[in-house]
Amino acid sequence: MTDLNIHFSREEFAHRQYQVRESLEAQSLDGALLFKIEDMYWLTGYDSDGFSIFGCMFIGTGGQLIHLARPADLGNAAYSSICEDVRIAPDSEKTSRAGQIKEMLTSSGMQGKKVGIQVDTMGLTPRLFLQIQEELGDWCDLIVIPDFIRELRLVKSPQELSYMRKAGEIMDITLNKAIEATFAGAFEGDIYASFYDSLFQLDADLPAHIPPLGSGKSALNLRYTTGRKHVLENDQVTLELGVAYRHYHAACMCVVLTGPKINERHLKMHETSVIALDAVQSILRPGTTVGEIYDTYKGTLENNDEKDAVLTVCGYTMGAAWPPTWMEQPMIYEGNTLVLEENMSFFTHMILNDRGNGLSMAVAEQAIITNGAPEIITHVPREPIIKH
Repeated sequence: MTDLNIHFSREEFAHRQYQVRESLEAQSLDGALLFKIEDMYWLTGYDSDGFSIFGCMFIGTGGQLIHLARPADLGNAAYSSICEDVRIAPDSEKTSRAGQIKEMLTSSGMQGKKVGIQVDTMGLTPRLFLQIQEELGDWCDLIVIPDFIRELRLVKSPQELSYMRKAGEIMDITLNKAIEATFAGAFEGDIYASFYDSLFQLDADLPAHIPPLGSGKSALNLRYTTGRKHVLENDQVTLELGVAYRHYHAACMCVVLTGPKINERHLKMHETSVIALDAVQSILRPGTTVGEIYDTYKGTLENNDEKDAVLTVCGYTMGAAWPPTWMEQPMIYEGNTLVLEENMSFFTHMILNDRGNGLSMAVAEQAIITNGAPEIITHVPREPIIKH
């Protein structure tokens, strides 16, 4: 098997698998069924969006590592994964996914053993989970496991950080292209086109969800909505953009204002957003809790008369992600006790929506946690972006 299409060394994959098996043993488990594509990629390099239909991996403490994949995903497995034991899960009325999983576990000697199952993932539907429970019954001890592999992935390796920095470099370039394409009279579709054109030319991956981009009323939408329109004079255009490199994400967010008239309220909202982002970034250091980041964000907005704009989340961690979202836990919300460590990465967004007046403003950047000041890997202007 060639390593041509693998983006990490075999030694790094082996260390990750060792960490997972060590954790399984600590939980008194003999193995685990995995359905989260981000974890499969981290463990083996497996690169496919086929998880949206079906895909499963088994990792055992005895050294077992098995892909269970539909025939349509066999090419992706051979192209991208170091896992050499790939089982075919055909689509047929004559067999069930739960039965195919039991057959895989049987060959791994799991009858009567403690088998973990990963449920905090979009790769496992509630229906399939219930079918697996029914199929395995008393055949083995099926145990729902915590999302511990995601926790292992929080602290990034040097290679992962290099991909995130590359994503950040590309993000800065594509943001500038999108800003250049934003002006009164521009079609929102053309702004999107400038972003995606630059993204592909720079060897980036599509982001895991469609970046929200909107003008006028839709500038307040924090999720993608269908229907393009033209930017008007005296308008607002929200750009929440993200790119990925080898699936590792970097994002940013800002609002472009068109003239000739600029609302003073917009300028005050921008000033507060910048103050809040600077305050949050100043405490992105090892030892700070995620909850303390949120408290800083909330307190800054309240101290600048923006209490009504406070959201319940002001960011989240970033890493390798697949659709439908680039957002990963932990999110930055009140009371979150997770402690920052060196080589984690967080996207922090200072979003102010004045729904009463229909105004939106935001600044957001991504950072890598270091042993000192954070390394900012995406950058937005600190001055208001005004296009006359």
